[in-house]
Amino acid sequence: MDAVAAERRRQDRQRADDERAARLDGQRAADKARRRAERAARRERMLTPQNVYRVGTLALVVASGLASLPAQVLHFVDISPMLLPLPLSLEGAAWVMAAGVAFADSRHLAAWVRWLLRLFVMAAAGFAASVNYGYGTGLSDLSPAERSTAGIGLAAVTLLGPLLFEIRQWVCTLAASDDDTPEARAARRHERVRRRHHRSVARTADRLMSAAPLGTLPTEDAWARAWAIETGADCPGMTPRLHRRAVQSAAALEDALTPTPKSTGKRQKKKESRAERSTPDLQESADSAAPAVGPAPVVAALPVPQPVGFLKPSPSLKPSADPKPVRPVTVAAQSARPARRATGRLPQSARPARRPARTPAQLLTEARQATVGWPEEHLTADRIRKAVHTSSERARTLRDTLLAERTTPAVKP
Repeated sequence: MDAVAAERRRQDRQRADDERAARLDGQRAADKARRRAERAARRERMLTPQNVYRVGTLALVVASGLASLPAQVLHFVDISPMLLPLPLSLEGAAWVMAAGVAFADSRHLAAWVRWLLRLFVMAAAGFAASVNYGYGTGLSDLSPAERSTAGIGLAAVTLLGPLLFEIRQWVCTLAASDDDTPEARAARRHERVRRRHHRSVARTADRLMSAAPLGTLPTEDAWARAWAIETGADCPGMTPRLHRRAVQSAAALEDALTPTPKSTGKRQKKKESRAERSTPDLQESADSAAPAVGPAPVVAALPVPQPVGFLKPSPSLKPSADPKPVRPVTVAAQSARPARRATGRLPQSARPARRPARTPAQLLTEARQATVGWPEEHLTADRIRKAVHTSSERARTLRDTLLAERTTPAVKP
């Protein structure tokens, strides 16, 4: 029994050791797979176009410096060993100024600071390139063509390093400040178009934002206030000219929807004769034929007709002994404008449909739309009556209401 128990304990220990070894093997395999995945991800991150461009540009810049510096050192050392720090100062000044450009871009400094630093970079690089060109063309153990090629190559490689570094900095700055999402691109495009179409409103909005404390006035609120200041309209996008066009379009639509008289009414007017017209119509025709401004009408006394006998061929034109009162006949004076043709009564089918009665609220809304661009001195009852086609009494009420709205200060909710 002791032997069986010992064997069982040994088997249990062996099983525990095997399980522990299996767990360790699994852990090592998982760690190895994780490290492999991390290396692949790191390699993928390092091989992105952005990193390749950044690292490759730095490698080219270092190679350019290593290629241009020895020629400058040899040139100045041949002149005097005391001039050995001069090429180091030239190259150092060029690269320090280039780093200053990068620092100015990161801090968003003024443009003139960056361009001043770029001018210093190009001055130092240009002087170093001229030194290298002179050293390359002055080599004695080469042919003239080889000396020219060496001088041009040394000058080009001297200028290539600062130029590549500046292009790299420019591209990195644009990539950092540019958001590639469609929403950001649409927002930038909308901002450019809005500022180009409404320059005066943009200037007023900028002044409002600069006058307010930092961060207290949002851009859209500044634009709404600037639009109300410049155009007088509460809705952004609407102007007095657009309000006038809207009123004209509404009037044209209303005229188009009004039924027109049929052709049968016109034919009936043509068939009517003067005998069929009533006396009030003839009186209206005579009144309309009279000129508004002209000489006084001429009154002529006509002879009174006498009774004609059976044997008399014609009546006597002599005045009678007992003359009767003569009724004056008014003869209309000649007018340059042709007299309006008298017409009969307009049939019911040809009469236009009456406009439905408008409520005071509707009249006030129409008056607001029609007078949105009027100054206060033009807010008269007669102008409002002609604009909204209403009575004089209602026009006076609308005038008082509009003047009260303009003079009363608006209360914010």
